[in-house]
This record gives sequence, structure tokens and C-alpha cells, in this order.
Amino acid sequence: MHEIRPFIAGDWRDGATQSVIRDKYTDQPVTSVQEPDARLTEAALRELADAQARSTWDAYSRFTVLARASELLAGRRDDFIQMIMTDTGFTRADASREVDRAVQTLLLCGEEAKRLAGDMVPMQGAPGGGGRLAFTVFRPLGVVCAITPFNSPLNTVVHKVGPALAAGNAVALKPASQTPVTAAGLVRLLLEAGLPSALISLLPGSGATVGQWLLDSPVPAGYAFTGSNPVGENVRRAAGLRRAQLELGSISSTIICADADLDRCVPLCANAAFRKAGQVCTSVQRLYVHQRIADQVQARLAAYLQDKKAGDPAARDTFIGPLISPADAVRVEEWISAAADGGATVVSGGVRSGNVVAPTLLAGVSADMEVMRSEIFGPVVMIRPFTDLRTAIADVNDTPYGLAAGIFTGSLADALTAAQELRMGSVHINETSSSRVDLMPYTGVKASGIGREGPHYAIREMSEECLITIGRP
Repeated sequence: MHEIRPFIAGDWRDGATQSVIRDKYTDQPVTSVQEPDARLTEAALRELADAQARSTWDAYSRFTVLARASELLAGRRDDFIQMIMTDTGFTRADASREVDRAVQTLLLCGEEAKRLAGDMVPMQGAPGGGGRLAFTVFRPLGVVCAITPFNSPLNTVVHKVGPALAAGNAVALKPASQTPVTAAGLVRLLLEAGLPSALISLLPGSGATVGQWLLDSPVPAGYAFTGSNPVGENVRRAAGLRRAQLELGSISSTIICADADLDRCVPLCANAAFRKAGQVCTSVQRLYVHQRIADQVQARLAAYLQDKKAGDPAARDTFIGPLISPADAVRVEEWISAAADGGATVVSGGVRSGNVVAPTLLAGVSADMEVMRSEIFGPVVMIRPFTDLRTAIADVNDTPYGLAAGIFTGSLADALTAAQELRMGSVHINETSSSRVDLMPYTGVKASGIGREGPHYAIREMSEECLITIGRP
């Protein structure tokens, strides 16, 4: 069993307390974690601030490091797949996709470091402005604190750490307490790629201790957080006037219209509902299907799931592995049971074995059920028949959240209606709610968060823009 320790001021340190990470499938201990105390956490932040203030790390050097890190990650793909599987219990297929995406995200961050540029301001367009030049430049914020989730222990970490470094900031990284192995591996990789060691710290531990100490400190100039809404609200309160990029909860929906290509959309919807055991904020939870084809879609989904295995994530034929914790597996099982007791039909799945919940398809759900009202974050999808598209859209919008939605249709009019009326940060036509390419902007509306991910956009979120004007001497 290996050990994770804090990385502070260029050195791996002993922590004040120790916790144990367990395998999500076997429940056997796999990693011990040395966690810093409040004093060491604050010392790490002040060391980062001092190093960033003295830094002469230029944009091309940032590109070189991030591009080299991308190359190293591609070469150690199998090692990082195993780290992710150890951390999360994800299947090999899910872990593989995450590593491949992170390779691209690192490279994108490096490219953005080279082309972070401001704008020329047309001063001559204002009365008396002739003879003056004006332009904007971007400068680092200082220390960016990245607080990352368990369900993407590599690529979401890169989406926060990469743009922060590309902008010239120092980074304090606090990974999810359940998944520190991959984050520690990434820090080692970045150091090997040439990252100045004084510009990054790894501070593993719980949100209640290390996370709160990071929020209590006046040192960070910005926070990048992905997680639950209650914690996000706490981050926002603590940040005050400082930058805060928050990616929060969702109840994601996808619509299948009567003219959709079912051969294409049904497998896409199934994978979007059940990848990473449904533990993705854009996973298809509500599937709205036109009444004319609802029985056909239900039958196709049930047939698709019939031979899919749930269990040991190390087995190559496993479709979904365990949930992140016993408590989450029990909660998902209880929500399914409550829906069934309330009159819903369990078409497929619905059973739990340890931390593993079989991929579950529900029909006949009502609007007041927990599986409809709250983010389930598990392998459960509900079929909701509809006859009128605008009614379905209103139902999709009827949540506190607004992260992403998808619609499958061959009608340009219906596609435009959805694009105009779905109140979401992203609307995907002929793709699921879970569609994402790492170079695109990624943001939510309503209670799904503030700020934007995607390297081109996040690097600006993590920079200060300054206006420079030059007049005649």
C-alpha cells in the first residue's frame, strides 16, 4: 500500500494526520494519505504566493511544460488508467477515455499559454482620442486554489490546474478526499515536465478540514471548484470579491423526437446515462421520448442493457463498476425502491450488490419522485413520454439547475426551438446532454454554477486584464 503526502515548496512533506483510501469494489485498503494541518496548509499558500510574485516563468516556457506533460501522459497512459481505476472504481473503458481526454486538455492549455493576448482599443474613435494608443494585457491572478471532484480525478483536475498554470499562476491543488492517487501522479508528471516546483502544492484531505482552511485563508486570489451546491455556496461566500469558478449540480435531460435516428441515439443515450456508473453531472437522468416511439425506445434500451455486466471494474467486459461509496450505493437503491413503491416500473436493473448498482431503467415515474426532483448521481435513467415538444422543454427546464441538455431530431424547426427555449449552459443538437469536447466553453446557468471551463475560456477567468494607454510625450 503506497502513501500520498503533501507537496509543499518543492518537497514532499509529512502530514499531521493520516487517512486510508479503500478500493471501491473490494473495500480493501489501497492508499494511506498524510494530510496537512491548518498551519502547514497556510504555510503552503504563503510559499506559493511568494514564489509566484518572484516568478519569471514566461508564456513560451509554460507552453513547453504543458506540452511536455501532455506527451508524458500519453506515454504513461496505462499507469494513469490504473491510478484512476484505483481511485474511483471506474471501468477500464471509462478510465481510458479520461486519460485520452486529459492528454488533449494539457496540450490545449499549453497552446492557450502562447496566445493569451488582449485587445487593441480604438482610441481614435472617441472625441479627442487621436494620437493615443490603448490595449489590454493579461496578468496572473496570483495563487489559484483548485478544489476538484472524485468523478473526474484527472481530466477535471487538468481543466483547473492547466489553465491556471498557463496564465502564470501558482496552484494549490486539493483533490477529492476519495481520489488523491491520480492527483499526486499528475503533480509528479508536471514536475518531471519542467514545472517550477515552487509553483504548485498538493494538499490532500477532507473538505471539512483542508478545504475549509483553504477558504479561510486570505492568500488565494481565486478558486476553481467542482462539486455540490452546498459546498459551492460556501466557496462563493468565502471568496467574497475574489474570483470563483464554480461547476455545481445538475439534473440533465435528453429529448428524443419521433423522427430521431434510433440506431444512433439509443446507444449514445445509454452510454451517456451509465458511463462512470452515472456519476457525471451531465449524465442523462431524464430521457424524454415522443409518445409515438416511447415503447420502441424502452425496448431497445432494455435489450441494450440485457447482457451488460455490472461488477468488478478490472474485468474487461464490465459495463459499469461500483459507486464511490457504500452510502451512495445505498442511497441510489433507496431512491429506486421509493420510485417503484410509488408506482414506477423497474424495466431493467434496480438491484444492488455491495457498492455496485445495476444499470437501471425506470418508466412510469411521476414528477414528485426523488429520482425526478434531485440529482441521483448514479446509474439510473427515466423514460418520460411526451406529445408536445414545448411541454417537454418546459419540463426539462423545471429544475433549479441548467448545465446541459440534448435533443435528437431531424427537424430544423424543432432543433431551433430547443436551442432557443432550453435554459441551459449547453444545448446539444443530435447529441446527448453529456456531450463534451474539451476545447469548448463549459458553463452552467441558474444553480449549476458560474464561470467557464475550457482552456481558452478558463485561462481568462484565471487572469487579470489591465488596460494600457499611451499618449504623446
